[in-house]
Amino acid sequence: VSKMNLMGWLISGFSLLVGGFGIANIMFVSVKERTNLIGIQKSLGAKNRFILFQFLFEAIILSVIGGIIGLLLVWGIVVLLTNALDFEFVLSFQNVILGTSLAAIIGLVSGILPAISASRLDPVEAIRTGM
Repeated sequence: VSKMNLMGWLISGFSLLVGGFGIANIMFVSVKERTNLIGIQKSLGAKNRFILFQFLFEAIILSVIGGIIGLLLVWGIVVLLTNALDFEFVLSFQNVILGTSLAAIIGLVSGILPAISASRLDPVEAIRTGM
């Protein structure tokens, strides 16, 4: 049983790591595609903190939506397995909250570097690069 538990934790850890890298990659692409917009926002008076929070919020929302989709898939699998096998699988409310919270934390951590790079863009260079 302990080997199964260890394997579950390893698979979960790798899944979170891959998901985190995926979100960071998406956010870096988002910053790159919106460089011109970031430059315009900053030239109109947007503070670095606003740009930082904008991209962090986007990363968190993206990962929470992914977490909710994952939870819905897990719930469906639990229902199917409970009906197919003579064994009861339990998906507790605490696990749902834990999964959603963990998704938000992964989004926050994964979005920090792209958000910082977006907030540090020079407005003139950002507008020039985006054209």
